[in-house]
Amino acid sequence: MSAFTWPPDPSTPGEFPQASAEVVAAAVLVPLFDVSGDPHVVLTRRRSDLRRHAGEISFPGGRRDAEDADLAETALREAEEEIGLPRGQASLLGELPPTSTFVTGYLIHPFVASIPAGLKWVPSESEVDAVLELSVQEVRDSRERIEMTRRGFTFETDVYVVGEHLIWGATARIIENLLERLGEGLPGAPSPAV
Repeated sequence: MSAFTWPPDPSTPGEFPQASAEVVAAAVLVPLFDVSGDPHVVLTRRRSDLRRHAGEISFPGGRRDAEDADLAETALREAEEEIGLPRGQASLLGELPPTSTFVTGYLIHPFVASIPAGLKWVPSESEVDAVLELSVQEVRDSRERIEMTRRGFTFETDVYVVGEHLIWGATARIIENLLERLGEGLPGAPSPAV
């Protein structure tokens, strides 16, 4: 596996401000692994019968529990609960900029981690319909701007459409930040460190 380092540009800080009291603090894990020089990212497809974000593509994560020492622990705990990723298999690399959810009032802190390739996933039966392993290059190439209607509102937004998977909202904004951090160093070019 290629070694990932964070941040790729040493002049760019790897830490960002924590959530204020006005929003709900949450964290997600952005797991990355390498397959023959081709970086992949792990996401989930949420169950279609969930009350919130049903059927949407997301990173494993959730709100901070009182027992969590910090938001990084929240991200690791949630990934273990949702996809069966053992905490010891995730090497934290850093944090992407926090991302707000417009409707639900969360401030999501995305933590990037390097994981080994070939892990066997154990999706949470109550939350996760599928675990997705997507090539970062394929995700990058799939960006589109579309018109969507949600909860009676029609709007234009940037999305990623990989096969049958529509990635939008906070997850798409996190991916955009990830891709900016990764730069252009994907297959065929010298690979930057993450």
